[in-house]
Amino acid sequence: MTGKIVVKIGGSNLKELKSIESIMEVVRLYEKPPVIVVSAFFGVTNLLIEILDSALTDQEKVKASVENIEKKKYKTLDYYIKDYEALANAKIGVKKLIKELEKYLYGINYIGEIPDFLYDKILTYGERLSAYTLNAVFNANGIKTMEVLPEQFGLRTTGELGNASIDFDACNTEAHKFFKEDAVCIVPGFYGVSEDGKVTLLGRGGTDYSAASVARIIKSEALDIWKDVNGFMSSDPKFVDKPVRIHHLSYSEAAELAYFGAKILHPRTVEPLHDVNIPIRLFNIEADEKVLEPLTLIDGDLSETDDIIKSVTSSDEFALLKLNGPGVGIKPGILAKVTSKLNDEGININSVITSQIAINFLLAVNDLKDSTAYIKSLDLPSVQELIPIDEISVIAVVGQGILEKPGIGSRIFNAVAENNINVKMSTMGGSNVVCYLIVEKAHKQTAISAIHKEFFSKKN
Repeated sequence: MTGKIVVKIGGSNLKELKSIESIMEVVRLYEKPPVIVVSAFFGVTNLLIEILDSALTDQEKVKASVENIEKKKYKTLDYYIKDYEALANAKIGVKKLIKELEKYLYGINYIGEIPDFLYDKILTYGERLSAYTLNAVFNANGIKTMEVLPEQFGLRTTGELGNASIDFDACNTEAHKFFKEDAVCIVPGFYGVSEDGKVTLLGRGGTDYSAASVARIIKSEALDIWKDVNGFMSSDPKFVDKPVRIHHLSYSEAAELAYFGAKILHPRTVEPLHDVNIPIRLFNIEADEKVLEPLTLIDGDLSETDDIIKSVTSSDEFALLKLNGPGVGIKPGILAKVTSKLNDEGININSVITSQIAINFLLAVNDLKDSTAYIKSLDLPSVQELIPIDEISVIAVVGQGILEKPGIGSRIFNAVAENNINVKMSTMGGSNVVCYLIVEKAHKQTAISAIHKEFFSKKN
């Protein structure tokens, strides 16, 4: 397929009743009707999770919450659809989806448990309702539109419930035939379908990833992501004065920034696109004048700035787990036993740094308590001390050429040291575009500001 661009619209673009006006304005910018991959309306996924928590014990609360979702959809339809017959038909479609959702929720209440496959299926109703609503509104406002579901065009997943990946080898090679050239096609994001037909989620925030996956399987020209910010910046405006917009990032730079906390992009978005060289283009949906000139372009080109560093970002979602003991770093089998145990328990290890007397694991902060207990249960005689450390921030300094240009590491660490900040752990060379350092969470803002000033003060 040529000329078909995939557009991702997130929940942050669906906060207000009038938000769809901006989305229709965006759609009309495209010369050819795009494929839109859409998230749930803002807050709906969280509401569905709350409903699931209530489903086991409080049927009345379930009923009230689902009715609240239904009323909000009706309010949107009433606002945008003026033709009586079209409005009535649109509401019938919403009612059908709501009844399906209620059926599954009452089933949970009846059986007294939440099967994983049903949890995944229920959470997709935020995206399903979103796609259905936009389809109805667009058609009623002169934009020829059709809804295309992942199960229809064969968006095949690897089958893991809750956090599946797309199995591109198993996806329908004729998927592009489901997307008509003369119509805007709306796809609910966040999920695909396993080989045995089960709906599986692509992880929280996975609509970026599903949009990238759709772009890959239909051989899209580009993936366009419309946000409420001005593209990638040199740092978060909350932490630094006068951040600089980044006009270009390589796939690797964007992936590292997303992984280490830049919320503008889901960490897995780059994954389906880099080897087929489909560019990602970022736009601001809140701009006074909307044009198809990307604020940030992400592709396979490697671009270096004079000072190398393009952005400084951070994440508070990590924790450290230290295993101390004489020789733990070189004694055969210790690292293998620990990593095997954590893998068996479904815990992802983000990084490992070893020395003669210590093994340091960088983990998700939510996995720290369980990981500590699992490793204790191994009763490893060489491990004399097991120290969990939370309340840390990982600061990532990203730029193409960071390993090649002498003095970059010195400038990073000097900037932090001059502000009397202790670095608990650091890595340079984990990839060829990032240096990360771990500091106490209380020192995060000062550290980010100091590093940013070192590399960007001359540009402001």
